[in-house]
Amino acid sequence: MPSVSAPSRAASLVLGVALGLSACNSKTDTGAPAGAASGAASAAAGPAASAPPVGVTTVRAAQRDLPVLITATGSVAPLASIDVRAQTTSLVAQVHVKEGQFVSTGQLLFTLDSRADEANMAKARAQLARDEAALADAQRQLKRSQDLLAQNFISQGAVDTNLTAVQSQQAAVTSDKAAMDAARLSLSYNRIAAPSAGRLGAITIFPGSSVQANQTTLVSITQLDPITVSFSLPQRHLADALAALKDGGAPVSVTVPESAGAPATPASAAEILAGNVIKGRLKFVDNAVDPTTGTVKVKAEFANRDGKLWPGAFVNVAMTARTIGGAVVIPMATIIQSARGPIVYTVRDNVAQPRPVQVLVSAGDDAAVSGLKPGERVVLDGRQNLRPGAVVVERGREGGRGASGAAAGAASGAASSPGRAPSP
Repeated sequence: MPSVSAPSRAASLVLGVALGLSACNSKTDTGAPAGAASGAASAAAGPAASAPPVGVTTVRAAQRDLPVLITATGSVAPLASIDVRAQTTSLVAQVHVKEGQFVSTGQLLFTLDSRADEANMAKARAQLARDEAALADAQRQLKRSQDLLAQNFISQGAVDTNLTAVQSQQAAVTSDKAAMDAARLSLSYNRIAAPSAGRLGAITIFPGSSVQANQTTLVSITQLDPITVSFSLPQRHLADALAALKDGGAPVSVTVPESAGAPATPASAAEILAGNVIKGRLKFVDNAVDPTTGTVKVKAEFANRDGKLWPGAFVNVAMTARTIGGAVVIPMATIIQSARGPIVYTVRDNVAQPRPVQVLVSAGDDAAVSGLKPGERVVLDGRQNLRPGAVVVERGREGGRGASGAAAGAASGAASSPGRAPSP
């Protein structure tokens, strides 16, 4: 066996030590990335887990029948408004009513000077009496001539002459009777009665005033009970309005605004129903949609015994177009419009999660939606501060009050649950 010198043994020892140190350094370098990644993950998870809970208020999705209410601004219009005019030229003899008075059908309003028509009536009556006397004489002559003809004392021609005289007088009497009717009609024009019941407007003529036939307006009569309200419906509700009209008319509610002028915008359904409501029913839908506005004109009829609705006044209108039965209803304020459509934040185990929903119909402050179940808790206030998976704590609906004990306890339990760091 060859002998190994001392220097060679020393070199081998140095080489072995170097190889051992290299192996240790390699193991140390291999384990270092794993430890660093674990530390980075802990640092990243720490702020999210330790973020304070977001204070919110929630409401529960309710299942109920939701009436679809349409609000609009309408104007009051009478069922009938009549301008009373004279039908003959004459002078006003007497005024029997006062301005603003309620009158019934047939009530005497004015009397005109009738002396000329009374004279014409007397003349027609005298003419009728004269022609009736002449007719009676002609009839006697005809009877006498017929007797003489039977005895062959006169010819048939004489009898025919007498017959013609009788027929002529009969025509004269008929004409006189027609003249009598015309004179009686002209005389009746001097007594002006109310053609319908209603309230009188301003009276601008007085005894002695001259009136022209079919030109001078003596007074206007406006029917106030019942009365109508005209307003416009969007085209999308036309089918609902027509269906309701066949069933006797949809219920319509109106309130009169406190201001004298028209309201700037239609009141909400809640404001209308909370006010002094007058209820009626839909009675008319126009036969065409206005192409410039996309609306159709409709009318509702109301009982107006107390005179609360006045012609020409503006009113706030709410009409029940239809009712959605068993709808899941949430406040409109809980819905968030996102890039992917409307969503709401639901809360379960004090954790908020987004939920896509579809708005079926909105009615005032409420909306019927799909995508939720009745009883689910939906975030109302504080939703703008939420992110998916955020821990929430429920506070009172009224400002200034802290969270309820149950909500605080639930939030505390959620914060101390495994996998979550306690809140600072």
